[in-house]
Amino acid sequence: MVSPVAEKLRRNGAADSLPPEPVIFGCSEPMQAVADKVGKLAASNLPVLLQGESGTGKEIIARLLHQRSPWRDGPLVKVNCPASPDNLVESELFGYENSAFAGAFKHKSGRAGQPHRGTLFLDEIAELEPRLQAKFLELLQDGQFCRIGARKASRFEARILCATNRDLESEMQTGAFRRDLFYRINVVNIHLPPLRERCEDIPHLARYFLDSYNHLYHRRAAPFSAELLQLFSRHDWPGNIRELENLVKRHVILNSEEAVISELFGHGRNHPSVEFDPSGSFSLKSATRHAVREIEGRIILQALHAHQWNRRRAARALKISYRTLLYKMKDNGLATRRISLPSASAHPAGNGLNLQPGREEA
Repeated sequence: MVSPVAEKLRRNGAADSLPPEPVIFGCSEPMQAVADKVGKLAASNLPVLLQGESGTGKEIIARLLHQRSPWRDGPLVKVNCPASPDNLVESELFGYENSAFAGAFKHKSGRAGQPHRGTLFLDEIAELEPRLQAKFLELLQDGQFCRIGARKASRFEARILCATNRDLESEMQTGAFRRDLFYRINVVNIHLPPLRERCEDIPHLARYFLDSYNHLYHRRAAPFSAELLQLFSRHDWPGNIRELENLVKRHVILNSEEAVISELFGHGRNHPSVEFDPSGSFSLKSATRHAVREIEGRIILQALHAHQWNRRRAARALKISYRTLLYKMKDNGLATRRISLPSASAHPAGNGLNLQPGREEA
């Protein structure tokens, strides 16, 4: 039986087509708020600023806004602002005339001239240098732009979408980003939450990627175990959805949960994840308790792994009672079923499994 995801990929003829909207938005409250905004904005021509950490899906939302807009028949033109030196970004964005500078042997329309009645998407707009910010502001204010070396302005008629992983308000305070440009592009703001703040969506995303890449690579990698999905839900995901997608690719190619677990724990923190919070709610006592608990969890998991998950022998090695070990395993959310972890990188870092203690070993 062909899965709906595989059928969609085959029908569209491309592995990079947009995922179904239930996969994009999931069921978490932050993403439902995003879905609500997208639904209200899609038919408008208002500029939208997409903000969020790298890998949270800003480009996916930009493509969705374009596809659901009245200008979907026009092109979606993307400008990757940090991909080229500033002088090349200018020529890429605004184009140039023949002989405008050394090496300009023919006319180039530029990205701003391409999406007529379509969408212009500026990814990582905070990377634009101030001079280019000023030129882009002119485009938004006047609805026209000048190619390098041109004597006459060209008309601009397209929707503007911008994305950044930076805090633009902080950038404005330091003078790195123009305040007037910020208010032009920030007519409506959509914040994409990091994956760690939408844990309930992780199993659905993981299964979608598994189905997609099994089809793309002609593989039959096994479904994820409940234990691995719980590890996914406990992981911090600094690379967000992109990190999850790459882990699923690795699982599909190697068909090995151990390789995925090794990668997760290899990125584990070597020190307790406690930092001072200047907001006034910081408690040294509770922070110390959290750090001790996190270190305990790491050591217990390493001891269990060293003794082939035999809890009685692990308890003896740790010089604690068997009952104390079971209590601490439960308190730290550690699995009672054996999980193969490389001993050199077994760092639970708070990523344990929330299972009840099982039977006693001899």
